[in-house]
Amino acid sequence: MTAPVPRRLTRDSRHKVIAGVCAGIARRYGLSRNGLRLAFVVSCVLPGPQFVAYLLLWVIMPADDRF
Repeated sequence: MTAPVPRRLTRDSRHKVIAGVCAGIARRYGLSRNGLRLAFVVSCVLPGPQFVAYLLLWVIMPADDRF
């Protein structure tokens, strides 16, 4: 039995809503895409750099090569 191959952290171009950042993070860590999106939207009402972090991840995270 072999160990599962860890997925790279990439933007999910197949299940994206805006840029695929939340979908990519959810896929990498085995979370629900919609749950992570909801958590992000709720966190945006709190003070902090959430929106700026999303934009930075959009630029930094490579897009996946799957179509």
